[in-house]
Amino acid sequence: MAQERPVVGRFAPSPSGRMHLGNAFSALIAWLAVRSAGGEMVLRQEDLDPQRCKREYADQIEEDYRWLGLDWDRGGSAGGDAYYQSNRDDIYAEALETLRQNHLIYPCFCSRADIRAASAPQEGDRFTVYPGTCHRLIANDPQRVKQRLANGDRHSLRIATTDTTIAFHDEVFGNQRYNLVQDIGDTIVRRSDGIYSYQLAVTVDDLDMGITDIVRGRDLLRSSALQIYIRTALISAGFQPSEPAEATISYAHLPLIDNAAGQRLAKRERSLDLGILTAHGVTAQQIIGYCAWLLGLQGNHEHAEPQPMSAAEALGEFSWDAVRANTSDRVLDQAEFNAYFGL
Repeated sequence: MAQERPVVGRFAPSPSGRMHLGNAFSALIAWLAVRSAGGEMVLRQEDLDPQRCKREYADQIEEDYRWLGLDWDRGGSAGGDAYYQSNRDDIYAEALETLRQNHLIYPCFCSRADIRAASAPQEGDRFTVYPGTCHRLIANDPQRVKQRLANGDRHSLRIATTDTTIAFHDEVFGNQRYNLVQDIGDTIVRRSDGIYSYQLAVTVDDLDMGITDIVRGRDLLRSSALQIYIRTALISAGFQPSEPAEATISYAHLPLIDNAAGQRLAKRERSLDLGILTAHGVTAQQIIGYCAWLLGLQGNHEHAEPQPMSAAEALGEFSWDAVRANTSDRVLDQAEFNAYFGL
């Protein structure tokens, strides 16, 4: 009988501001999923963009994470080797070169305005499929591409996708299918300013760190198909991760939390951030209890009031059946929210 693989999960925040309630929601469920399986927790700071991401924000996220009663085994600044994407350019460059040698990378000279003008609007998550302008240019006029590169024209790098459907099972939203060409398109893997893209970096990191289980928001469902494609290409090309890696990953995508106006919580708007809440005397147990209630771990959250609880107590109530019972995005009722937190 084959031995079950050890579970390795991660919480991978972007340190662009103080943690807010939505981040706490994601952090809690990722921690519960790992600890309920007796697995290993990785904390990784996704600080690729130096203009938005600051070390003081990363330090505050780690402090908030511990304050909530959560912990990690690898990563961060106090749990083994620190994992900061800003320190990992070498491995991203290695992965990019591996893909380039397999003829999957090409230069793109398009501006955002060019792409918007040439693309059909997408519904739902407002994802824009790249129209393939520079891919066609390479096929039709390779000399012009060489000349533009020789001239030093500003360009990003894209990964070429194939007319393939990626299928995977999500723990919450069930079976998913995305056609790479129709639903995703060729995607930037290194920006024109030299910064590696989220899609490349997160795929390389999850592969290199031996991540087996990914828990995150449902807005990244489509990205999972692209990351599976990149991951498969890297493994097929012989990319060597630091940790033993499985060919496949288990996914669980979560409903999003919207404010009373129906807008997704965001750091840039300081939406219900922990600094504001703690300044009003809100406790970690209140926040954990509210997030557990949103997750369906305190009965049906539409018909029951949230109760404060610790992370350890939430762990005793955790099950994926409870989470998947309601896949609708959560919309906060401001009056009820204020009453619960005493605001």
